[in-house]
Amino acid sequence: MTERTLSGLSRRRFLESIGAVGALGLAGCSGLGGGPGGNGGDGNRLTMAQVKSPIEFDPIVLNDVPSDQITSQVVEGLYTYNQEGTDIVPELAAGDPEQNDDGTQWTVELDENATFQNGDPVTAEDVKYSFEAPVKEETENAAELNMIDNVEVVDERTARFNLSFPFAPFKQVLTWYVIPKAVREDDPDEFNQNPVGSGPFEFDDWQEGDFARITRWDDYWGDPQPNLEQVEFVPVEEPTTRVTSITTGENDVIEEIPPKLWDQVEGEDNISIEEVNAMGYFYLAFNCNEGPTTDREVREAIDYTFSMDQAVENFVEPTGVRQYSPLPDTVAEDWDMPIEEWQGIPHDKDIDQAKDLLDGNDNVPDDWTARIIVPPDDKREQLGITVANGIEEAGYSANVQRLDWGAFLDQYISGDPSDYNMYTLGWSAAIDPDDYLYYFFAEESHGVTDGTFYNEISDQVIEARRTPDRDERKQMYEEAITTMLEDRPHLPSYNLKNSFGVRDYVSDFAAHPINSFSLVSDWNNVSL
Repeated sequence: MTERTLSGLSRRRFLESIGAVGALGLAGCSGLGGGPGGNGGDGNRLTMAQVKSPIEFDPIVLNDVPSDQITSQVVEGLYTYNQEGTDIVPELAAGDPEQNDDGTQWTVELDENATFQNGDPVTAEDVKYSFEAPVKEETENAAELNMIDNVEVVDERTARFNLSFPFAPFKQVLTWYVIPKAVREDDPDEFNQNPVGSGPFEFDDWQEGDFARITRWDDYWGDPQPNLEQVEFVPVEEPTTRVTSITTGENDVIEEIPPKLWDQVEGEDNISIEEVNAMGYFYLAFNCNEGPTTDREVREAIDYTFSMDQAVENFVEPTGVRQYSPLPDTVAEDWDMPIEEWQGIPHDKDIDQAKDLLDGNDNVPDDWTARIIVPPDDKREQLGITVANGIEEAGYSANVQRLDWGAFLDQYISGDPSDYNMYTLGWSAAIDPDDYLYYFFAEESHGVTDGTFYNEISDQVIEARRTPDRDERKQMYEEAITTMLEDRPHLPSYNLKNSFGVRDYVSDFAAHPINSFSLVSDWNNVSL
């Protein structure tokens, strides 16, 4: 995804385009199209249509989903997420991490067989470099790792992470990718275009906007060995074209099934839909820095101008589900949050109530024109239009402007009401409530991922991430989220599914709630 920000996103990033995955172009361009395996029945080469084209492949700096989808097949982390996305399991690590009593020190031992694709062993020095470089180089990924004071090389196969403070969700930070220090330091630019890792596939070739190709690493140190000989990723941005490319057999797999085409794909005899609810959060946000929407009463009035339930039903289902808080249902249920209580906070449409709250409010000029900006995504644009229509029903003007990503990202964090009063965005994260609250609502994060400038729950969010006790953290998050929902700097909207159209000759393709999909893992190994 990269909906880039000023700093600190890493793999907790904005959801670009439609879901947690992306691409463009036709498989025919690659010469691999035409039947099983994209190669007339070869059975070893798979073509997959993404929603957007990747742009870079160095894990130290990359911050977009299409690039990460490809890079994740080439590089590995100390740990990765289990099939359900609810816990981590060893990947390069030999076993579970060990932590000291106050949670400020974590020790990880490497698998003695772990090897990079250039033949070098994976060492603790590579681990140290991979975790420290994003902060030292002041990359956009720095905030993901800046709780680490330093990484200590205990011996060649043991790394110790010394934290600046107890950081409750640190376990999942250990999924960060490990790369060979010597190779990247030799030529960082070359590494960004031709990465070397320890994963089951080697990077082969790519042309931006056309294709990216990875090839099976026959000397892969891990288990299982990949079944596929080659995978080619092709970007197909236009939804109808993307769906057509799988119904005709030009592509073996496509990602993100659009709502209006879901039934068509589901009805194809030789195609199945592989789906799982993603770990994501889409929302309508208000400018709480300056302008009419700094007023809590104005935000509540706008909540009355439309029905979010109806908007999600009209424009998102069945490719997504209604969400009533920043936490995906999987996370909220795991933390036993009061989901039913939160469902009762948003209003249904009531134009009379909206008018009563807006008319006579000193912060709302009689000639106010609400400005809503949206990124280049149909679902989020439709949400913006729905809100604008409701505001006009209430007697005021509103306009919706669809911006390309670059313009949107420059504009939505300005805090200037002439740039926006509202915007729509999405967020992809992992398994801890901190992933969905800190980057939006903690004042110390400097608002790098949020243009609301709402800091009323900042202290609770910061304290919760530094508190080891889960029950205490739960209480803090529950209170903070309830306050946020009642204050309405965000109106939670929906969560998308990671959804894929898969030809019937593709076996064991698995959608994943965090990592988008898996080609080779303990629970699946894609073959044709």
